[in-house]
Amino acid sequence: MIEVEWQNLKAQDLRRLADENAVVILPVASIEQHGPHLPTMTDTRLGYEVAIRAARKASDTRPVVVTPVVWSGLSEHHMPFGGTLTISHATFRALIKDLIVSITRHGFRDILISNSHGGNIIAMHQICDELAPVVDATLVATTYPAEAAEELRGILEDQDGMQHACEAETAMMMALEGDLVDSSDLAALASKAVDGPSFLRAGKASYRWRPFTHLTGNGVAGNPARATAYKGERLIEVSADALAAMITDPDTWAAPEDLRADGAGGVAFRPDP
Repeated sequence: MIEVEWQNLKAQDLRRLADENAVVILPVASIEQHGPHLPTMTDTRLGYEVAIRAARKASDTRPVVVTPVVWSGLSEHHMPFGGTLTISHATFRALIKDLIVSITRHGFRDILISNSHGGNIIAMHQICDELAPVVDATLVATTYPAEAAEELRGILEDQDGMQHACEAETAMMMALEGDLVDSSDLAALASKAVDGPSFLRAGKASYRWRPFTHLTGNGVAGNPARATAYKGERLIEVSADALAAMITDPDTWAAPEDLRADGAGGVAFRPDP
């Protein structure tokens, strides 16, 4: 099996991968409460697994390497339940920025920030907006449940997409870390599934911060009783397939076009990131 994990490779292997124009996947996740039945590492474990499988699938077309997962995410909204480790927006942005700059200094030019925690999405997009104009690399930000939304929807029974400590996440953890899942009374944990982050909405299209306790009393959104390890394996595979398809699509990494009417060129100003 091809080795795709950065930490298992030697320096010369990574230099070679940079020379081969390999894609780098930078997984970002969280350590946070996932109801009474799932471990706090759920987002970290699932996101890294999806990234590794996607890298192996895509490597038939193009070399891919996966960095260690950034487990420290933005989880303030889960703090009331206990068990959660969160960092500030400034720390998160500085950490991801420094890692991206480090990766580009080795010569890698295509970087996929692969996220597995909803609370990271806004900051992750902002990081891409800030860094893309000033680093010599193409930055793509993805959250795998969104990229694989259609495929996940076709497998799930009680919900249209990924929730929290739900049918999907419970099933996937059953497939990967079954000994860490407390399945003794999953039916008692079922909570109402929601349409995305609806508890953060105000008015027709406005945003309002709220803790996750505003949505659920036990830290669960969805029905984990629908979960099975077989379903979980299918969910992981279609998620990895979706990321692999994006990685191997040349349009994902195509250089930006200059469509100015006068065709004016020039040297771009790229300040120190």
